[in-house]
Amino acid sequence: MSIRTIPLRTLSGEQATLAELVGDKVVLLVNVASKCGLTPQYSGLVELQQTYGPKGFSVVGVPCNQFMGQEPGSAEEIQEFCSTTYGVDFPLLEKTDVNGDERHPLYQELVRSPDTEGETGDIQWNFEKFLIDRSGAVAGRFRPRTTPEAPELRSALENLL
Repeated sequence: MSIRTIPLRTLSGEQATLAELVGDKVVLLVNVASKCGLTPQYSGLVELQQTYGPKGFSVVGVPCNQFMGQEPGSAEEIQEFCSTTYGVDFPLLEKTDVNGDERHPLYQELVRSPDTEGETGDIQWNFEKFLIDRSGAVAGRFRPRTTPEAPELRSALENLL
């Protein structure tokens, strides 16, 4: 099964796939949280969306409450926070488990991908990023402290556009 065809739910509860949400765009999939020290990365994600969106790119946010309960809100609270605080206009999925026994099938596939040091496995923390090419292959995995502004992330993204 392609990453682009795995069944998902949007933050509003609608069924979708990545293919349905963003078409054949290059995607940066990010597990996000509203009450994390890394939450300011939303600003960089919004800037990526604004800069590269017209060129065939989309950020997709995946709220996750598995890391010290840093995404405790309801879908409505998450949407309100993201749009009001950061101006998020990219797609957000429903709150999702990225690790453990209830790990979503999307993340079961994603965690097989190595990061820049060749490491695979569990998501380390909020704001881990997966760059997905137009065919649905993972083209890059960036750990949480790699910001959206990082040259290595931007270079990888630009190479796919």
